[in-house]
Amino acid sequence: MSAEMKIVLLVDDEPANIQIVNSILKDEYKTRIATNGAKALDLANQDPAPDLVLLDVMMPGMDGYEVCRRLKASAITREIPVIFLTGQTDVADETKGFEVGAVDYIHKPFSPVVVKARVRTHLALRAMHEQVESQLLTIQREMETAKQIQLSILPSQVPSLPNLDIAVRYIPMTSVAGDFYDFIVLDEKRLGILVADVSGHGMPAALISSMLKIALDAQTACATDPARVLAGLNHTLCGKFQGHFVTAMYLLVDTERQCLSYAGAGHPPLIVRNQAAGVSNEFVQNGLVLGFFPEATYTSLELPFKQGDWVLLYTDGIPETTNLLAEQFGTDRFKQYLQTNHELTPEQFVDAFLNELSVYSCRASGCEAEDDITLLAIHFD
Repeated sequence: MSAEMKIVLLVDDEPANIQIVNSILKDEYKTRIATNGAKALDLANQDPAPDLVLLDVMMPGMDGYEVCRRLKASAITREIPVIFLTGQTDVADETKGFEVGAVDYIHKPFSPVVVKARVRTHLALRAMHEQVESQLLTIQREMETAKQIQLSILPSQVPSLPNLDIAVRYIPMTSVAGDFYDFIVLDEKRLGILVADVSGHGMPAALISSMLKIALDAQTACATDPARVLAGLNHTLCGKFQGHFVTAMYLLVDTERQCLSYAGAGHPPLIVRNQAAGVSNEFVQNGLVLGFFPEATYTSLELPFKQGDWVLLYTDGIPETTNLLAEQFGTDRFKQYLQTNHELTPEQFVDAFLNELSVYSCRASGCEAEDDITLLAIHFD
């Protein structure tokens, strides 16, 4: 038997039928022969397994339907295509065969041309199916590797600065994501924070987001000036890709001056809770998105903060999350949640809020996420 010769298991209780079909296939395939259901199951489980089964419907004892059911119930044999051999032409009988897992029928009396064509077709389909499965497995492995690489460029831990309590959550929609965040620790009193979101999803967005790590590292010299940081990122990204853009916000926290410096690039607004006044407000200081306009310029906004205040940085996966009525969560609900839960620690807050968002979007019931989500909460102790 050549290495390429496929194995066909032929099951029929009539010797004449076995002889006819075997004579049709013997020059192109290696055949195994069973005259009853029990023997068919035994031969189907032998190594190497058959590549296809030709199975008579009407047999004494265990009929072809039951044999097919058992083949499809076994992890070892469920992928083997089964073609029924039958003299019946009733639609109900054929429907039953498909319901138990058969892929086709060959009707008696047998036509050599039809037998060869059906066998050849379903062996080819199985080969293509196996090839696709192999390719999908390779893609899954590559995506898992890409996920690990992407996670490795994100901060391994949140910086620890006096009087600052920070918590962050990063939830990719798929294995890899277009969201990105990072920190620049200038000293024990000053911290730069970037939160960015690449348009689109999947691998292209993830590759662009990985570029932000290198681009941000190059902005260390101007890390105290949010506008210059975004301008530098834009200069680095322009011309590097097409069909995508990046929204971003960069925040400098200065605990000595008790001041926030903030600049944005087409990004959702910064949310700040003033503890003394008991209100949460949005602040937008947006220039053009990154990576698309080489001459884009950016400006910064300064905001004072005091003990007890909160700041939320996030990507649009939060306000644009929709419920079953296609209503977006929005920033008003986001601010209201902060208003009523500001006594939580940042760690408690981000987890409780994301659970609330999951309930709102029905993801708790198994719905898929609509977008990547990044949430970074800061509380001034």
